[in-house]
Amino acid sequence: MQKRTFYVRACWDADANIYYSESDIQGLHIEAKDLDEFESIMMEVAPELVIANHIEVLQLKNTPLKDLVPAILWQRPQEKLACA
Repeated sequence: MQKRTFYVRACWDADANIYYSESDIQGLHIEAKDLDEFESIMMEVAPELVIANHIEVLQLKNTPLKDLVPAILWQRPQEKLACA
């Protein structure tokens, strides 16, 4: 695994009235009506997607677990902001 830090951002879509995800985790797409739901989905799905899409099988076999655990940067937004 070359990359050990990933980000997830909750963006507000005022037209659809939902939060959606912006992230560098391959395959992560979240849509949720509120931040609690968004955060719950993210915590469940994001680590699994990092393992499935960013770590090779050989790395899983030959690398200590402490070196495989990625950091997922998440800061809960204070207000509804659209992402650029």
